[in-house]
Amino acid sequence: MKINHKKYLKVIPGILFFIGAVATDYAIAQKKAEDPFLKIYRQTPVKINDLIHTKLEVSFDYKKRYLYGKEWITLKPHSYSTDSLRLDAKGMDIKTIAVVKNGKNIPLRYTYDQLSLAINLDKVYQNTEHYTVFIEYTAKPDEPKPGKDLANSESKGLYFINPDSTEKDKPVQIWTDGEPENSSAWFPTIDKPGQKTTDEISMTVPAKYVTLSNGRLASQQKNADGTRTDTWKMELPHSPYLFMMAVGDFKIYHDKWKDKEVNYYLEPKYAPFAKDIFGDTPEMMVFFSKTLGVDYPWNKYAQIVVRDYISGAMENTTATLHGTYIQGTTRELADRYYDAGRSTIAHELFHQWFGDYVTAESWSNITVGESFANFGEVLWAEHKYGQDVADDHNNADLEVYLDNPEYAERNLVRFHYHKTEDVFDPVSYQKGGRILNMLRQYLGAPAFFKGLNNYLKTNAFKTGEAHQLRLAMEEASGKDLNWFFNQWYYGAGHPLLDISYKWDEKTHTQTIYLAQTQQGKAFMLPMSVDIYAGGKKERHTIWMNTKSDTLNYQLSDKPQLVNVDADKNTLNQKTDHKTLEEFLFQYQNAPLYMDRYEAINAAATHQKEAAAQKLLLLALQDKYYGLRLKAIQSIDPENKSLNEAALAVILKLAKSDENNLVKAAAIQTIGASKIAPQQLQLFKDELKNQSYAIMGASLSALADVDHAEGIKMAKAYEQGSTDRLVSAVISVYGKYGQDTEWPFVYKNFQEANSRAKIFVMRDFTSMLARLKTPEFTQQGVTVVKDFGIRLKEYGFGAKAIEDLNRVKQARKQMNDDASVKFIEGAIKEINDVK
Repeated sequence: MKINHKKYLKVIPGILFFIGAVATDYAIAQKKAEDPFLKIYRQTPVKINDLIHTKLEVSFDYKKRYLYGKEWITLKPHSYSTDSLRLDAKGMDIKTIAVVKNGKNIPLRYTYDQLSLAINLDKVYQNTEHYTVFIEYTAKPDEPKPGKDLANSESKGLYFINPDSTEKDKPVQIWTDGEPENSSAWFPTIDKPGQKTTDEISMTVPAKYVTLSNGRLASQQKNADGTRTDTWKMELPHSPYLFMMAVGDFKIYHDKWKDKEVNYYLEPKYAPFAKDIFGDTPEMMVFFSKTLGVDYPWNKYAQIVVRDYISGAMENTTATLHGTYIQGTTRELADRYYDAGRSTIAHELFHQWFGDYVTAESWSNITVGESFANFGEVLWAEHKYGQDVADDHNNADLEVYLDNPEYAERNLVRFHYHKTEDVFDPVSYQKGGRILNMLRQYLGAPAFFKGLNNYLKTNAFKTGEAHQLRLAMEEASGKDLNWFFNQWYYGAGHPLLDISYKWDEKTHTQTIYLAQTQQGKAFMLPMSVDIYAGGKKERHTIWMNTKSDTLNYQLSDKPQLVNVDADKNTLNQKTDHKTLEEFLFQYQNAPLYMDRYEAINAAATHQKEAAAQKLLLLALQDKYYGLRLKAIQSIDPENKSLNEAALAVILKLAKSDENNLVKAAAIQTIGASKIAPQQLQLFKDELKNQSYAIMGASLSALADVDHAEGIKMAKAYEQGSTDRLVSAVISVYGKYGQDTEWPFVYKNFQEANSRAKIFVMRDFTSMLARLKTPEFTQQGVTVVKDFGIRLKEYGFGAKAIEDLNRVKQARKQMNDDASVKFIEGAIKEINDVK
């Protein structure tokens, strides 16, 4: 998995980690009409030569940001004889290319266009013959490549972090990132997922540094010049994009699973917390191995955390690479629940089976990697944390997919796309994961996991695609699944399901009207219908095969609830015309997280009605923290009658809830309420809480009541705070601070990650609106503009313009013409970006 704002759009506690854009139907149609690349059929790359073994000897020039490499690449013709070889090699200096014969290098003729090498071999080779080509080269990842400015790109392949040590408190590191086809920026190869090769990588590095690569550490040799050469051997085949190297000052925590090494590489600061961060990994390996019936297939598993990673994580074979968001102290980790990193650890480990052991044969079939890894997150949540957590995670991912209409235009398996990176989207991840969850429900867990076992064993150390998955599932279940795969894998979209009801008292007939209101085809939907009547629940299994259907049931009494899609696993966008009383019954009696979630949503839109108020008050005390949190956030503070009753419950949550996020949200709500002045002591007491989330909420609540005291306390927390507390300080200063607080706000807002920026953006721009120094306002406007441009395609361009217009109106009233003009220029820059 590559998690980034272009690929893995993932929800983490309360804030969107990366958010999909809002796209209109017109924009979608216009994009399709204008983009000639979407007309290109992306066929599976033709195999002329097969990689067999790759041997690399590399060293680094930190000053120039160069890699000096020697490579011995062993290949064979795939099927037909050939006298030529083409290798991907991006932006390199090529010194030597030769074929190795009897220990001697015989030079070969070649041409090179800075993207690929066309090599004339010394003879025609048959598909029974192996040959080895030697290449000496220099990789220059920070220098622009033809047609690309890779100095600021996510396609460099090789990254030097602070190589000249000019950034204070930032370690010197080197790491690589190969997906989708970026390994060829640091070594020549056939950079396609359908290729598999063993490898041996020897890295010569300053002796003070630690190295990590795929496979086992075979040897370490100290050199006279103060360097050390580490040789890593990967003795099972894997794809070139899964090759990795990392170099830096890391501490290694040694864990194990069975007789295999399980190691965690962290900066020294976080090394004491390695077990807190990654400690579930061996248990995950046990669970996934048992569930799949295939033991973890590699010789070791390592996880490493690096600086400035361009995404979130990457499942390099035997050596997953994480960004710094994953790490934290024990105290910081206490505020993070399943969605905040722990799900990523499960995702990347599941990839070691789906993606590494069996690899997508082309990027068109990336679903057999990313959809499975996403599904793996749900499996682990069920096992470790329970069904409510798993269902919450499942639903959050579904909503990421549903939030952008453009995703409904894309097949899961797609052979038409603009560029490779486009397939790393919520269709491949979130929608694909939900489709697998539906397939598990339809087949039943035993047949489903037997099918996965068939798929893995049949295609071990090879490649797979959706058709092979279908055949494995059909063999396991005995069912024809063409309809399912044609509908969900080779088709686009999802049903818009409208459900309405009628009870006929005379005939005691319950009628259910089902309608699929989406344009185009009808989806075949196997579903369960639960009918609650007379103190009993009766289940009916139905198939909806047409755009509309009517169901009739003869009952002895009017049902209290008819629950369509009772298992809540059908991928759809639902409009359910239940009454509030029926939703209240559903909340109290139906068993699943989604039953309660749907009921809370219905109540939140009708808060003046008695049934809705009763439901929301019950939800404040839900057994699952996620729904207590949702209930707090759903209650309208303007609804006086509801608030009178709710505040007493929320105050209790603020004082004693066992979940840090619920307690923090409750404190924040109390801080904005009419009873806040009476709770000053609560806010002050909770500033001593070990939870940074609770501290931050208490600081904000205190400042809302007593601005001066809030500013004073914020200053006390400026130094040495965690990200969450820094965000709270920025928020307080944003609402109540003056020019004297601007340097802290400006510096820390710039350094904040995207999630933190989103969280405090409104308070940050409120500060811009009232600062006395125009230059400070203009500094902040530049930061907002840059953020809006960087994430424009995900909806933040429009949001940045909205915020800047608000600042502009305030500066107009202050007669700050310079800032008004500056803001107008910033808005124009955002609008001009395509």
